[in-house]
Amino acid sequence: MRSESKSPATDSAESGPGPADRAARRAVTVFPLLVLAAGVAGLSTPGTFTGWAPQVPYLLGVIMFCMGLTMTPQDFTGVLKRPWAVALGLVAHYVIMPGLGWLIAQGLGLSPQLAAGVILVGCAPSGTASNVVTYLARGDVALSVSVATVSTVLAPLITPPLTLLLAGEFLPVDAQSMVTDILKTVLLPVVGGLVVRLLAGRYIGRVLGVLPWLSAVTIGFIVAVVVAGSADAIRSAAALVLVAVVLHNGLGLALGYAAGKVARLGAPASRAMAFEVGMQNSGLAASLATAHFSPLAALPAAVFSVWHNVSGSVVAAWMARRGRRSEAE
Repeated sequence: MRSESKSPATDSAESGPGPADRAARRAVTVFPLLVLAAGVAGLSTPGTFTGWAPQVPYLLGVIMFCMGLTMTPQDFTGVLKRPWAVALGLVAHYVIMPGLGWLIAQGLGLSPQLAAGVILVGCAPSGTASNVVTYLARGDVALSVSVATVSTVLAPLITPPLTLLLAGEFLPVDAQSMVTDILKTVLLPVVGGLVVRLLAGRYIGRVLGVLPWLSAVTIGFIVAVVVAGSADAIRSAAALVLVAVVLHNGLGLALGYAAGKVARLGAPASRAMAFEVGMQNSGLAASLATAHFSPLAALPAAVFSVWHNVSGSVVAAWMARRGRRSEAE
């Protein structure tokens, strides 16, 4: 659910938000409702969706391909311009969220399947809507895009060993197989989308406004499939999972913002850090949990898909209001 990779911040600085940015903002606003409806559908009529479970990795590939289509070389040159800030965001993301996942799993006494699922969410790369939410918060979108891009590209090298380290005490983790799955479902589609954008950018620009909606609908369908696969367990575990997800996301947002403040990156960059740390690629986590653990282990990722977009939108509105007040003073 990225917006055009020239970035909303750049566009707004030059000529105001473009059509792709407005579409992305509408999509990220409607997205929680869409995903919630998908979850209700999966819970109400599980038989409609359970047969789609083997297709989840391919659906995730569609989302990642759309993400690649929104990328340009500027996303990577931005890393070279601000290596310290991007490195800090990357370290904060892959230290804070995995660590919080493990602590929450231990503190709440989660079952092995749910514990592994929460930890896997924490070990995933940045969420695909993080740069749009950063834009809504009047944050540093260029930094957000750079951190999200690098965390996604490095996910095959970081997510599997982190999951093995932290979730291995709960369930067996085949890290090598997980690397292969992330390469196939994340990195290759992203690179493919980037190549298509470079070769046919003139034509891709015409459909950029549609991509956030395509991603939103696809993630919603993944959530319906995941919820359908564990419909029976949800009735007894939903409240506990919701508590775990709210804690995970809320603490991630707060600690991400604090990391930016401690590093004296400034208010806009600290807002970006909050969302790059607290928002996860829950679609990837759900896909990996379904493939390597069980549908129940994918439940935290499904709940996270809804909650982090709701909380992200609310926190972004609050940050934007505070930012406007500070500028007025």
